[in-house]
Amino acid sequence: MQPSGAWALKPLVDMTPAEFHDWQTLLEERTGVVISEQRQAFLQTNLSARMRELGVADYSSYYRQVTDGPRGAVEWSTLLDRLTVQETRFFRHRPSFEVLEHYLSERLARAKAGEQPWALWSVGCSSGEEPYSLAICAAEVLRESEHPAQFGVTGTDISLNALSKAREGQYGARRLEQMDMDLSERYFEAQADGRFKVIPSLAARVCCARLNVLELAKAPMSGMDVIFCQNLLIYFRRWRRREILNRLAERLAPGGLLVVGVGEVVGWQHPDLEPVADERVLAFTRKG
Repeated sequence: MQPSGAWALKPLVDMTPAEFHDWQTLLEERTGVVISEQRQAFLQTNLSARMRELGVADYSSYYRQVTDGPRGAVEWSTLLDRLTVQETRFFRHRPSFEVLEHYLSERLARAKAGEQPWALWSVGCSSGEEPYSLAICAAEVLRESEHPAQFGVTGTDISLNALSKAREGQYGARRLEQMDMDLSERYFEAQADGRFKVIPSLAARVCCARLNVLELAKAPMSGMDVIFCQNLLIYFRRWRRREILNRLAERLAPGGLLVVGVGEVVGWQHPDLEPVADERVLAFTRKG
Protein backbone atom coordinates (compact mmCIF):
# COMPACT_ATOMS: atom_id res chain seq x y z
CA MET A 1 0.00 0.00 0.00
CA GLN A 2 1.37 3.43 -0.95
CA PRO A 3 0.59 6.43 1.25
CA SER A 4 -1.26 9.25 -0.48
CA GLY A 5 0.71 12.39 -1.34
CA ALA A 6 -1.09 14.46 1.28
CA TRP A 7 -0.50 11.92 4.04
CA ALA A 8 3.16 11.52 3.07
CA LEU A 9 3.76 15.21 3.81
CA LYS A 10 2.22 15.12 7.27
CA PRO A 11 4.63 14.53 10.16
CA LEU A 12 3.69 11.46 12.13
CA VAL A 13 2.54 12.03 15.70
CA ASP A 14 5.13 12.04 18.46
CA MET A 15 5.93 8.72 20.06
CA THR A 16 4.39 8.01 23.43
CA PRO A 17 6.94 7.48 26.25
CA ALA A 18 6.10 3.75 26.16
CA GLU A 19 6.75 3.53 22.39
CA PHE A 20 10.03 5.42 22.72
CA HIS A 21 11.11 3.09 25.52
CA ASP A 22 10.30 0.02 23.38
CA TRP A 23 12.37 1.29 20.45
CA GLN A 24 15.20 2.42 22.75
CA THR A 25 15.34 -1.04 24.34
CA LEU A 26 15.20 -2.87 20.99
CA LEU A 27 18.09 -0.85 19.58
CA GLU A 28 20.25 -1.26 22.66
CA GLU A 29 19.56 -4.99 22.97
CA ARG A 30 20.35 -5.67 19.33
CA THR A 31 23.19 -3.22 18.63
CA GLY A 32 24.33 -1.75 21.96
CA VAL A 33 23.59 1.73 20.60
CA VAL A 34 21.85 4.03 23.07
CA ILE A 35 19.33 6.59 21.78
CA SER A 36 18.97 9.27 24.47
CA GLU A 37 15.84 11.40 25.00
CA GLN A 38 17.71 14.24 23.24
CA ARG A 39 17.85 12.09 20.08
CA GLN A 40 14.16 11.10 20.07
CA ALA A 41 13.53 13.46 17.13
CA PHE A 42 16.30 11.72 15.14
CA LEU A 43 14.70 8.34 15.85
CA GLN A 44 11.17 9.54 14.97
CA THR A 45 12.30 11.16 11.71
CA ASN A 46 14.08 8.02 10.50
CA LEU A 47 11.32 5.64 11.58
CA SER A 48 8.67 7.88 10.01
CA ALA A 49 10.47 8.01 6.67
CA ARG A 50 10.58 4.22 6.49
CA MET A 51 7.01 3.80 7.79
CA ARG A 52 5.72 6.11 5.04
CA GLU A 53 7.42 3.97 2.40
CA LEU A 54 5.67 0.92 3.82
CA GLY A 55 2.35 2.66 4.48
CA VAL A 56 2.48 1.89 8.21
CA ALA A 57 0.62 4.49 10.26
CA ASP A 58 1.85 4.03 13.84
CA TYR A 59 5.06 3.19 15.68
CA SER A 60 3.61 0.19 17.54
CA SER A 61 2.50 -1.55 14.32
CA TYR A 62 5.92 -0.98 12.79
CA TYR A 63 7.62 -2.27 15.96
CA ARG A 64 5.60 -5.50 15.66
CA GLN A 65 6.55 -5.78 12.00
CA VAL A 66 10.28 -5.34 12.73
CA THR A 67 10.25 -7.94 15.52
CA ASP A 68 8.17 -10.53 13.65
CA GLY A 69 10.40 -13.53 12.87
CA PRO A 70 12.39 -13.88 9.61
CA ARG A 71 10.36 -11.23 7.73
CA GLY A 72 11.02 -8.84 10.59
CA ALA A 73 14.75 -9.59 10.37
CA VAL A 74 14.84 -8.41 6.74
CA GLU A 75 13.02 -5.19 7.61
CA TRP A 76 15.27 -4.68 10.66
CA SER A 77 18.34 -4.82 8.40
CA THR A 78 16.81 -2.16 6.10
CA LEU A 79 15.90 0.06 9.05
CA LEU A 80 19.35 -0.28 10.60
CA ASP A 81 20.91 1.42 7.58
CA ARG A 82 18.70 4.46 8.26
CA LEU A 83 19.67 4.59 11.91
CA THR A 84 23.41 4.07 11.54
CA VAL A 85 25.39 7.29 11.46
CA GLN A 86 27.75 7.17 8.48
CA GLU A 87 29.59 10.49 8.68
CA THR A 88 33.24 9.82 7.89
CA ARG A 89 36.17 10.94 5.76
CA PHE A 90 39.67 9.90 4.72
CA PHE A 91 42.43 10.27 7.33
CA ARG A 92 39.92 11.38 9.94
CA HIS A 93 41.87 12.69 12.95
CA ARG A 94 45.25 13.11 11.30
CA PRO A 95 47.39 12.60 14.48
CA SER A 96 46.08 9.00 14.72
CA PHE A 97 47.48 8.30 11.26
CA GLU A 98 50.78 10.00 12.11
CA VAL A 99 51.09 7.62 15.08
CA LEU A 100 50.25 4.71 12.77
CA GLU A 101 52.84 5.76 10.18
CA HIS A 102 55.53 6.05 12.87
CA TYR A 103 54.54 2.66 14.32
CA LEU A 104 54.60 0.89 10.92
CA SER A 105 57.92 2.51 9.95
CA GLU A 106 59.47 1.18 13.16
CA ARG A 107 57.96 -2.25 12.50
CA LEU A 108 59.48 -2.26 9.02
CA ALA A 109 62.91 -1.25 10.35
CA ARG A 110 62.84 -4.21 12.77
CA ALA A 111 61.28 -6.69 10.31
CA LYS A 112 62.92 -10.08 9.87
CA ALA A 113 62.83 -12.25 6.76
CA GLY A 114 59.68 -14.38 6.43
CA GLU A 115 57.50 -12.17 8.67
CA GLN A 116 53.74 -12.47 8.27
CA PRO A 117 52.00 -9.65 6.36
CA TRP A 118 50.68 -6.88 8.58
CA ALA A 119 47.03 -7.29 9.57
CA LEU A 120 45.06 -4.06 10.16
CA TRP A 121 41.43 -3.78 11.27
CA SER A 122 38.99 -0.88 11.04
CA VAL A 123 36.13 -1.46 13.52
CA GLY A 124 32.99 0.43 12.44
CA CYS A 125 34.38 1.06 8.96
CA SER A 126 31.24 2.76 7.60
CA SER A 127 31.53 3.49 3.85
CA GLY A 128 35.23 2.54 3.69
CA GLU A 129 37.18 5.78 4.13
CA GLU A 130 39.00 4.54 7.25
CA PRO A 131 40.09 1.08 5.98
CA TYR A 132 41.33 2.62 2.72
CA SER A 133 43.18 5.28 4.74
CA LEU A 134 44.83 2.48 6.75
CA ALA A 135 45.71 0.69 3.49
CA ILE A 136 47.23 3.86 1.99
CA CYS A 137 49.28 4.40 5.15
CA ALA A 138 50.63 0.83 5.06
CA ALA A 139 51.26 1.00 1.29
CA GLU A 140 53.22 4.24 1.70
CA VAL A 141 55.45 2.81 4.44
CA LEU A 142 56.10 -0.34 2.38
CA ARG A 143 56.37 1.39 -1.02
CA GLU A 144 60.16 1.32 -1.30
CA SER A 145 60.53 -2.06 0.47
CA GLU A 146 61.05 -5.48 -1.10
CA HIS A 147 57.46 -6.48 -0.26
CA PRO A 148 55.13 -3.52 -1.00
CA ALA A 149 51.97 -5.66 -0.71
CA GLN A 150 52.79 -7.30 2.65
CA PHE A 151 49.65 -6.12 4.43
CA GLY A 152 45.89 -6.65 4.55
CA VAL A 153 43.12 -4.50 5.96
CA THR A 154 39.77 -5.73 7.28
CA GLY A 155 36.87 -3.30 7.66
CA THR A 156 33.82 -4.36 9.70
CA ASP A 157 30.46 -2.67 10.19
CA ILE A 158 26.89 -3.56 11.13
CA SER A 159 25.36 -1.76 8.12
CA LEU A 160 25.08 -3.74 4.88
CA ASN A 161 24.48 -0.53 2.96
CA ALA A 162 27.71 1.02 4.28
CA LEU A 163 29.66 -2.15 3.49
CA SER A 164 28.33 -2.14 -0.06
CA LYS A 165 29.67 1.42 -0.52
CA ALA A 166 33.00 0.42 1.02
CA ARG A 167 33.38 -2.50 -1.39
CA GLU A 168 32.51 -0.26 -4.33
CA GLY A 169 35.34 2.10 -3.30
CA GLN A 170 34.07 5.13 -5.24
CA TYR A 171 33.97 8.58 -3.67
CA GLY A 172 33.02 12.14 -4.57
CA ALA A 173 35.79 14.73 -4.84
CA ARG A 174 34.77 16.32 -1.50
CA ARG A 175 35.66 13.14 0.40
CA LEU A 176 39.23 13.40 -0.90
CA GLU A 177 39.72 17.08 -0.06
CA GLN A 178 41.67 16.44 3.15
CA MET A 179 44.07 14.06 1.41
CA ASP A 180 47.50 15.06 0.11
CA MET A 181 47.33 15.52 -3.67
CA ASP A 182 50.12 13.00 -4.38
CA LEU A 183 48.26 10.32 -2.39
CA SER A 184 44.95 10.88 -4.15
CA GLU A 185 46.72 10.73 -7.52
CA ARG A 186 48.61 7.57 -6.56
CA TYR A 187 45.72 5.59 -5.09
CA PHE A 188 42.60 6.81 -6.93
CA GLU A 189 41.48 6.84 -10.56
CA ALA A 190 39.19 9.63 -11.82
CA GLN A 191 35.90 8.29 -13.21
CA ALA A 192 33.77 9.69 -16.04
CA ASP A 193 31.08 10.79 -13.53
CA GLY A 194 33.54 12.97 -11.59
CA ARG A 195 33.98 10.48 -8.75
CA PHE A 196 37.22 8.75 -7.79
CA LYS A 197 37.73 4.98 -7.52
CA VAL A 198 40.31 3.22 -5.36
CA ILE A 199 42.94 1.63 -7.63
CA PRO A 200 42.60 -2.19 -7.97
CA SER A 201 45.96 -3.02 -6.36
CA LEU A 202 44.96 -1.17 -3.15
CA ALA A 203 41.34 -2.44 -3.20
CA ALA A 204 42.72 -6.00 -3.38
CA ARG A 205 44.33 -5.51 0.03
CA VAL A 206 41.06 -4.43 1.71
CA CYS A 207 38.25 -6.80 2.73
CA CYS A 208 34.94 -5.65 4.28
CA ALA A 209 32.63 -7.85 6.36
CA ARG A 210 29.51 -7.49 8.50
CA LEU A 211 30.06 -7.53 12.25
CA ASN A 212 27.96 -6.39 15.19
CA VAL A 213 30.39 -5.24 17.89
CA LEU A 214 28.16 -6.90 20.51
CA GLU A 215 29.26 -10.18 18.93
CA LEU A 216 33.03 -9.55 19.02
CA ALA A 217 33.49 -12.80 20.95
CA LYS A 218 32.53 -14.68 17.77
CA ALA A 219 34.66 -12.56 15.41
CA PRO A 220 37.38 -14.51 13.57
CA MET A 221 39.96 -11.70 13.80
CA SER A 222 42.96 -12.43 16.04
CA GLY A 223 46.64 -11.55 16.18
CA MET A 224 45.97 -8.14 14.60
CA ASP A 225 48.92 -5.77 14.27
CA VAL A 226 46.73 -2.63 14.19
CA ILE A 227 43.16 -2.00 15.33
CA PHE A 228 41.44 1.36 14.75
CA CYS A 229 38.19 1.97 16.65
CA GLN A 230 37.35 5.67 16.26
CA ASN A 231 33.98 7.44 16.50
CA LEU A 232 32.16 4.24 17.39
CA LEU A 233 32.27 3.96 21.18
CA ILE A 234 30.46 7.29 21.68
CA TYR A 235 27.16 5.53 20.88
CA PHE A 236 27.48 2.99 23.73
CA ARG A 237 27.10 3.01 27.49
CA ARG A 238 30.33 3.37 29.49
CA TRP A 239 30.41 -0.24 30.70
CA ARG A 240 29.83 -1.46 27.14
CA ARG A 241 32.69 0.69 25.80
CA ARG A 242 35.07 -0.96 28.25
CA GLU A 243 33.76 -4.39 27.33
CA ILE A 244 34.33 -3.71 23.61
CA LEU A 245 37.86 -2.40 24.26
CA ASN A 246 38.72 -5.42 26.42
CA ARG A 247 37.62 -7.70 23.55
CA LEU A 248 39.68 -5.71 21.03
CA ALA A 249 42.74 -5.83 23.31
CA GLU A 250 42.51 -9.65 23.25
CA ARG A 251 42.63 -9.56 19.42
CA LEU A 252 45.92 -7.61 19.27
CA ALA A 253 49.18 -9.39 18.51
CA PRO A 254 52.04 -8.80 20.99
CA GLY A 255 53.46 -5.38 20.11
CA GLY A 256 50.21 -4.49 18.26
CA LEU A 257 48.70 -0.99 18.19
CA LEU A 258 45.14 -0.06 19.27
CA VAL A 259 43.88 3.43 18.33
CA VAL A 260 40.66 4.78 19.88
CA GLY A 261 38.84 8.08 19.25
CA VAL A 262 40.10 10.81 21.60
CA GLY A 263 37.72 11.31 24.54
CA GLU A 264 35.60 8.25 23.73
CA VAL A 265 36.61 6.41 26.89
CA VAL A 266 38.00 7.79 30.15
CA GLY A 267 40.19 5.94 32.61
CA TRP A 268 40.19 2.60 30.77
CA GLN A 269 43.25 0.46 31.39
CA HIS A 270 44.21 -3.05 30.40
CA PRO A 271 46.95 -5.12 32.08
CA ASP A 272 48.43 -6.14 28.70
CA LEU A 273 48.44 -2.66 27.14
CA GLU A 274 50.64 0.41 27.50
CA PRO A 275 49.45 3.91 26.53
CA VAL A 276 51.22 5.57 23.60
CA ALA A 277 53.05 8.66 24.86
CA ASP A 278 51.36 11.20 22.57
CA GLU A 279 48.71 13.44 24.10
CA ARG A 280 47.10 14.17 20.71
CA VAL A 281 45.81 10.59 20.47
CA LEU A 282 44.28 7.83 22.56
CA ALA A 283 46.34 4.80 21.60
CA PHE A 284 47.89 1.74 23.23
CA THR A 285 50.43 -0.93 22.35
CA ARG A 286 50.25 -4.53 23.54
CA LYS A 287 53.18 -5.64 25.70
CA GLY A 288 55.52 -8.37 24.50
